[in-house]
This record gives sequence, C-alpha cells and structure tokens, in this order.
Amino acid sequence: MTNPAPFNIMTKPIGPRCNIDCEYCYYLEKEKLYPSEKKFRMAPDTLENYVRQTIEASVEAGMAEVNFAWQGGEPTMLGVDYFRQIIALQEKHAVDGVPIANAFQTNGILLNDEWGAFLKDNGFLVGISIDGPKKVHDRYRVDRAGRPTFDSVMKGLEVLQRHEVEHNALTVVQRANGGKGKEIYNFLKGLGIEFMQFIPIVERAQENGTLASAPQVDMDPGNKVTSWSVSPRAYGKFLCDVFDTWFKQDIGKIYVQYFDTQLGLWLGRGSNICVFAENCGNGLAMEHDGSLYSCDHYVYPEYKLGNLNETHLRDMLWTDRQQQFGRDKSEALTKQCKSCSFRFACNGGCPKHRFALARDGESGLDYFCESHTMFFRHAGDRMKDMVRLVNAGRAPAEAAKLKRSSPKR
Repeated sequence: MTNPAPFNIMTKPIGPRCNIDCEYCYYLEKEKLYPSEKKFRMAPDTLENYVRQTIEASVEAGMAEVNFAWQGGEPTMLGVDYFRQIIALQEKHAVDGVPIANAFQTNGILLNDEWGAFLKDNGFLVGISIDGPKKVHDRYRVDRAGRPTFDSVMKGLEVLQRHEVEHNALTVVQRANGGKGKEIYNFLKGLGIEFMQFIPIVERAQENGTLASAPQVDMDPGNKVTSWSVSPRAYGKFLCDVFDTWFKQDIGKIYVQYFDTQLGLWLGRGSNICVFAENCGNGLAMEHDGSLYSCDHYVYPEYKLGNLNETHLRDMLWTDRQQQFGRDKSEALTKQCKSCSFRFACNGGCPKHRFALARDGESGLDYFCESHTMFFRHAGDRMKDMVRLVNAGRAPAEAAKLKRSSPKR
C-alpha cells in the first residue's frame, strides 16, 4: 500500500441505466457487465458503506473537503428521496471540521421544482448536458424512442436557474458540432451559462460493431472511429474559435474549463483535470454494486480494483497496482511526445485516446494531438500574456486589452 493521496471518484449509483439513448454514449454498454441485473440501483448497505468509507479515506488523505460526484447513467431516475437518504448518511458519518460537497451530472429531463429545491438547499453543483442549439443537440441526444430531448433539457435548465442552483454546462464535442465552436459558445452564453466544459468524444468500433475496449494501443489498425466521433482538426478548430470569442468578449466573466486548466499548466501549477496531468490514477469510478475501477474510461473487468463491500476503499485506492496504472501515462509516452515543446501543457492526453501513430510510425500517440497542438500554437502568445499578468499580481483578463493580433491557422 502506498501513501494516502487525494482522489476523486465518479459514482454511478444507478450504473449505466439512463432514460435517454445518446448515440455516442460509451457507458450504456456497461450493462453487459451485469447480464443478470434487473434493477440498477446502489443498495442501502452498499450506499452507506460507500459514504462512510469515502469520508474516512478523504480524512486519511488529508483532503480539506470530502467530494462526492454522482453520475450515471442518469442519477435523477433514482428520485429525490434517494438523494435525501444520501444527505442523511453523509450527516451521520461526517467528521467535525471537514465539509462535504456534492456534484451531480444530469441530462436535465427529469428536473422539476422538487429537485430544484433539494439541489439548492443542499448546495449541489449540477452539470447539465447540452450539446448546442436544438438542431445540433437533437442530432445524437435522443430518448429511447428516438425522440428529440432539447425542449425537455431547456425546461430542466430553467428549473436550475429559477432555484438558483449552481450549475455548469457539459457539452460533448462530436461530429455534428465539432466545427461550430463560436456558435455553440454563444448559444450557451445566451442561456446564461457562466461555466462551460467541452468534452471531445472519440470511440473505435470493432469489426462486429461493438466499441473497442481500452487501452487501444497496438489494437487492430483496421478498426475505424465511429461516425459520431469528432475529427482532430475539427476539435482543434472548435477550441480555437471558442478561445477567440471568449478572449475578446468574456475573459474574466465566463469560465471555460479547458482554458482555466491550460492557464494553470502554462503557469507551471499543474493540471486540475486528469486528461492533462503528468500522471493519472486519482480519478476512479464506482459502480452501483460497490465495484471500484481504475478510471471511468476503464470500466472493464481487467481494471476492477475490488468491491467496497469486501475491501475498504483505502485498500483499493492506494495500491501499487493503481499507482502503476497512473504512472503508465507518463512512462508510455511516444518519442514524439517526449520531444514536443508543448508536452508541459498536454502530457500526452488521455491514455484511452492513444491509438494514433506518431510521425515515425510509433503507436500510442493521442488521437487529439493535432487538436491540442493547433490550440497551443493559436493561443500560445495570449496564454503567455496572461501568465505574465498573473505573475505580476494582475488579473489575466487584462490580456484582452493588449490587443494582440491572432495568429493565422
């Protein structure tokens, strides 16, 4: 067992069960891991064990706050009373002086006033999934009958805003919106969204049509990316277009996770998200039955660390095995990555996406290498301006006043 260290767990109290059927969702197929499961729902004993052990492990790791991140599937399908039970368990097992925070990711469709009041009263941070305007959002985010979901999501967003629930938008960047960065950004801004996350998606399909499992390095080169995967160039252009609009109009007023993370990296302060961290392994996934996996993108039998009903979280979190999983990220970098001048800002990207070939033919390059490199070259001078301002004790928003011309792509 290694020394305790801070961690984050993406919790799936309803497993992969969802009330919609997004075409690009990689998690719905996790139902195959539980072929005899009839009701995906974290049982009361498992839920209490999870809450108690998470609090104990967080205190042991010296974390200033205990963090719970509830996802799915779609967690609102469990109902408000289920989450009232969670709050009661957190209060039961709380440690004096250590605050508890809850984050919640939802498609927004089931949100109503009861949910709004509960989320506000208990200080939940809510991420709501919105892929863009109606036509774009409804391209892939449909219900199980193939019906569009945009109008229902907008009603859910209205609930959050009316109840003044702290929220952000999570936008999946895919084939339909990959070239629409400025449009998507301005749309979200028009909705009153002040915090934005843009998550690119790419999956590889095997010859039988099923999604390829991770890791994908050295896998069959004949496997193709799915039709809804965003291309590297489209995602790169998306980032550049969003950055230009944000930098000109909204720096210091609207917060984009990618840009905030990059500023931290350019300042030499490291990454606050695993994708760009030098090593990973501190962001795990908890399934509804108490099974802990190395990462949300690695919920496969070979990456199962154990079950909290049999082994305490502390004895799964800080093992040599999980630490090696995290170190594999930096140890498996291609020669191209190791010699790249932007390595500090990228660190090779997410290991799950490392199925492209480097310039010399070496396998294991990030599929989104071109995307990030395009952004770094495009925004690099302005990032440096912000770094100089921060180091001088000034606000990075002042960089927009320098009126540096944007380099051409």
